[in-house]
Amino acid sequence: MAALVSSSPTLSQVLDRADVWRGDTLARAPLPGVPTGFAELDCELPGGGWPRGGLIEILPVHRGIGELSLLLPALARLSTDELSWLVCVAPPHPLHAPALQAGGIALSRLLVASAPGRDAVWACERSLAADGVGAVVAWLPEVQATSLRRLQLAAERSGTLLFVFRPAACASQSSPAPLRLLLDGEGEQLSVRLLKRRGGAQPAPLSIAIQRPLRLSHALACPASTAPVARSLSRPAIA
Repeated sequence: MAALVSSSPTLSQVLDRADVWRGDTLARAPLPGVPTGFAELDCELPGGGWPRGGLIEILPVHRGIGELSLLLPALARLSTDELSWLVCVAPPHPLHAPALQAGGIALSRLLVASAPGRDAVWACERSLAADGVGAVVAWLPEVQATSLRRLQLAAERSGTLLFVFRPAACASQSSPAPLRLLLDGEGEQLSVRLLKRRGGAQPAPLSIAIQRPLRLSHALACPASTAPVARSLSRPAIA
């Protein structure tokens, strides 16, 4: 009688899976990452860039240190090369359109939702479920853990970049985000510490030189009376 052949996978086959990684190495991402625009940061991220389909939590020690400038190269790439929509949800200050444009973002692909409280999470979920959205950037300082979990699952289903800004004090809290960054610095120098990533621990913070369009004192913001208004989330493009 012919010997039965086991159909169980070998250890090497299991380790070759994209959703399995060793504790001392970076995980292999199922999708290529979106280049951050900073080579030193790309080298530290699974997939070689911002991971698609997962919550990316960004924790600046205070607002205006250049946190949005860290995202500009990737957002510009999505809006111009991939012609994707960019959705900003609940920004704490009016976004300054000339600064965004100077950073390479196609303003015609930008939508802004000034959604207060729980509406901000709803706006994020609607945006993640919409076709053609390349990235969602949200400011959710008081978001609940259950809402973060919902956003993480929504990002996984959509394969869309999801950036969520929260206060640095949240660093000690647990989070479903597979990638968490703590930001510090001033001027055009940013210190980036990877608090959490799929892979080994980061040995030391990265020092990254950023460009701050128009040298604005507050990250890409200006008084509401003079700020050009980006298009509303309620437009049919992503309804």
